[in-house]
Amino acid sequence: MATTLRSIRGVIPLLDRILVQRMKAEAKTASGLYIPEKNVEKLSEAKVLAVGPGALDRDGNRIVPSVAPGDRVLIPPFGGSTVKIGDEDYLLFRDSEILAKLTDEK
Repeated sequence: MATTLRSIRGVIPLLDRILVQRMKAEAKTASGLYIPEKNVEKLSEAKVLAVGPGALDRDGNRIVPSVAPGDRVLIPPFGGSTVKIGDEDYLLFRDSEILAKLTDEK
């Protein structure tokens, strides 16, 4: 029996899982030309939507995830578990699979 989710808020990550949405690449060039959707690259940048409470170590202590909802992160080009809601694709990664946390510092 399949379950249909109506909102991403219905997905709550468990343990050290992190729910992200891949950022969309610009489909328009600087000169105003539109690029066909199939030619637009997938970006490795994503926005964190939800974070699980963290995994447990051998002693039963909780390991707090390294990111929080709202953070921008660098994700691997492949991997993660895809969650599809409506026309949108979301990805679930383990905390250890996130490559980097991005900041706006220069």
